[in-house]
Amino acid sequence: MSSVDSIVARLLTLHPKRIDLSLERMWRLLGALGHPERQLPPVIHVAGTNGKGSTVAFMRAMLESAGRRVHVYTSPHLVRFNERFRLGNAGGGELVSDEALADALSQCEAANGSAPITVFEIETAAAFLLFARHPADVLLLEVGLGGRLDATNVVERPLVTVITPVSLDHAEFLGTSVALVAAEKAGIIKRDVPLIVATQAREALKVIERQAARLQAPIKIAGENWTATEERGRLVYQDEAGLLDLPAPKLYGRHQFENAGAAIAALRAADGLQLPRSAFEIGITKADWPARMQRLSQGALLPLLPAGSELWLDGGHNADGGRAIANALADLEERVSRPLVLVVGMLATKDCSAFLKNFAGLARRIIAVPIPRQEKSLPAEAVAAAARAIAIPAQEAADISGALLAVRQLDLDEPPRVLITGSLYLAGEVLAVNGTPPT
Repeated sequence: MSSVDSIVARLLTLHPKRIDLSLERMWRLLGALGHPERQLPPVIHVAGTNGKGSTVAFMRAMLESAGRRVHVYTSPHLVRFNERFRLGNAGGGELVSDEALADALSQCEAANGSAPITVFEIETAAAFLLFARHPADVLLLEVGLGGRLDATNVVERPLVTVITPVSLDHAEFLGTSVALVAAEKAGIIKRDVPLIVATQAREALKVIERQAARLQAPIKIAGENWTATEERGRLVYQDEAGLLDLPAPKLYGRHQFENAGAAIAALRAADGLQLPRSAFEIGITKADWPARMQRLSQGALLPLLPAGSELWLDGGHNADGGRAIANALADLEERVSRPLVLVVGMLATKDCSAFLKNFAGLARRIIAVPIPRQEKSLPAEAVAAAARAIAIPAQEAADISGALLAVRQLDLDEPPRVLITGSLYLAGEVLAVNGTPPT
């Protein structure tokens, strides 16, 4: 166990609840640390249900293509805890070292003492310490959960706020309607700070617009103030400042065109950034965000499949995420037709049926697996039963390797396209077993 893992294990004993939304503990700890959140580079704050990480990845790639130093804070990690903290430098940035992260966490642990604190709160305070100590031009700050009471929501005046598509997820914490979830996400909106809004359900947009009006935040809405569309395999972005005709995003799927659009809209709305056109052109083709329609063309897992198979990975886990994945798979099917097999593992806290319904008529078979080391993993039998209930043939396997080997036994007329999906925790396990962790 690394020193970072040891500290995280100790912190879990202070407040065992992994999620307990409140800002009181955060303000207390930040005060004890001398308020590092007031010494950060200019912040772009991103909330939403789906697309947050991809939007951040596009912004980072575009900013770095313009030579800017970019700090990035995202969650969850896939393989290593360090993935959550990226320190910007002239060479494009790098994940924080074990030594620097352990030092920041230890300082937060000492300042907190024995007072209750969640791991996410103390790691966010550690992130602010790290980012305050290292100069950068921009900090891309992703909300952990919700927005209003999220530990990241202590930055008083960000450069821009962004709300990506909002849908039902984490209902036990955020509410059981899209309007209630949107109200939590809209909690990051700040007075007079520009707000970029991706395409939303009508009930979500109403809530977001109302909060923006109350705080007099200039708002730019997808489809009204800016558009990002696919035309002849390219991304055409347009707002009041003009048109950008750009290459297709490196990240695969039609939903990534709008994520890239939200990134461009945010960067164009940010006072003082003024990126050249070339930064958008280069950045859009360089953005990297693992486990989002990621093709695994090397590593330990592909050889387990029949020769000539394709292997893909996506951490999507809610109904809207499943819809985006299904659309991306349908586009792949139009290009090169192959039988589709899904390997699915999900948490019991997610709506398995709503996720799987997107693949009815598309997937030839589902092979259900448990998620290792996750106490809330849905049993493979339950995932398979949910698939059969919507007329998708299904079976179970003990683990990822067993699932991929089982594909060899299926009666398929040609090498299949296999997608592993259903959970970011499962995606992390896949990247670790495959020997291709994020770097």
